[in-house]
Amino acid sequence: MSSIKQISDHSYALHLNDGRVFTLSNHRGSELDSLVWHTQTRNWEYMPCSVGGHRVIPYGFDNLLPSQLRRVVDDNNLAPGIIDRQMGLLYGQGVFLNQLVFENGEISHKWTEDREIQSWLDDWDYLSYIKGVMTDYLYLKGFFDAKYLARGHRIGRAPKLALLEHLPAKNARLEWTDSRNIADVKHILVGDFEHACTNTGIRSYPIYNRRRPDQFAASASYNYTYSFSRDFYAVPQYWGALRWIIRGSEIPTIFKYVTDNGLNLAYHVHSPKGYWDDKRDILRRMHVDWSEAQIEQEISRLSTKFLDTLTEVLSGKENAGKFFHTLDVPDESGNVHSWKVEAIDQKIKDFVDSQLQIAEASSSAITSGMGLHPSLSNVMVNGKLASGSELLYAFRLHLLSSVEIASNAILEPINQAIAFNFPGKNLRLGFYHQSLKAEEALSTNDRIKNQ
Repeated sequence: MSSIKQISDHSYALHLNDGRVFTLSNHRGSELDSLVWHTQTRNWEYMPCSVGGHRVIPYGFDNLLPSQLRRVVDDNNLAPGIIDRQMGLLYGQGVFLNQLVFENGEISHKWTEDREIQSWLDDWDYLSYIKGVMTDYLYLKGFFDAKYLARGHRIGRAPKLALLEHLPAKNARLEWTDSRNIADVKHILVGDFEHACTNTGIRSYPIYNRRRPDQFAASASYNYTYSFSRDFYAVPQYWGALRWIIRGSEIPTIFKYVTDNGLNLAYHVHSPKGYWDDKRDILRRMHVDWSEAQIEQEISRLSTKFLDTLTEVLSGKENAGKFFHTLDVPDESGNVHSWKVEAIDQKIKDFVDSQLQIAEASSSAITSGMGLHPSLSNVMVNGKLASGSELLYAFRLHLLSSVEIASNAILEPINQAIAFNFPGKNLRLGFYHQSLKAEEALSTNDRIKNQ
């Protein structure tokens, strides 16, 4: 009977009863079906999900999208590195205060220092907050955070936000609203949704009011870049490349399975039945007292000894040039008893080449789907890396087209807090990026080879 054996989450091996084996990828039946199939065909935000007595807007078909995407990305050899590269390109040389300046019809950033604002930032480790929300944003195109009001307002001091806290996306959900309008969501619920909040319970934060930041002692917000035709949660840029990410991740597993379980035969040896029948007759005449079981046991020993000797001849580089000799003996009917040794073409090269072509196609699809130029992600295209000029051009294009939207979304909450705490200063945090120049545009002393 043919059988199907699971190799990994999305790969299966089909074993046919004639000995052939086929690998199947993206086969339905794994625990990630809801991510690969359902979430791309159904509106999983349509009905509420009940967790711990609260109605929440499900984040994914089974309310586990952040955890599922974590698994899919972590299993891939390209995706984590691409996201890390995106983070490095976005972060640049760091986060600094700046002011927009308009000069000669152009907009520029005037980078500056303000000790009062910087002291407030350092009090609550703002860099860890920024790196946390940046990670969630690059994975999910959105992030959750909480804002806490300083206690001084209780004794008559001017209200001020004390700190901002990153809420990991896997632990936060939007509360359900019957209006299906995200502006009407009243609370953000926080708990261990990956395990149905059984050990953590659920904390409820009122939605942060940007017009009245001092309305609540503690509040939370969901910050995101809108995804087309979706009511609540955003989906990542690589959403359409998920199947390619999974497919590319399965190829090493398929190779390992084929290596560990394939027959890997080099020769097919044909043993003539008449040869062994003659051996049985000789043994019967020599040992008249032997039973048939003893004769078959001796035949098995002789065949093992013969095949071991044949194996030594056919294998190993020291055996090059050796040959195998047999004497063909016809029987009474004229049929020749002959041994045959045939080389087996397993076509493993064709299989490996086809899988490597799929891997190359998946690498291209993953990098394009994740919105990063191949030269910036260190992915080889057509067997070669990008030249220095291609890399420089891709970097400049990335800064002009891919940085501003992401940086505004990531830094907007903290910039709102700066505007509330320090009115009139007109300063914002921004990611600082040093401008790059080609080697030939630099002076001799400034070139890398002389540093």
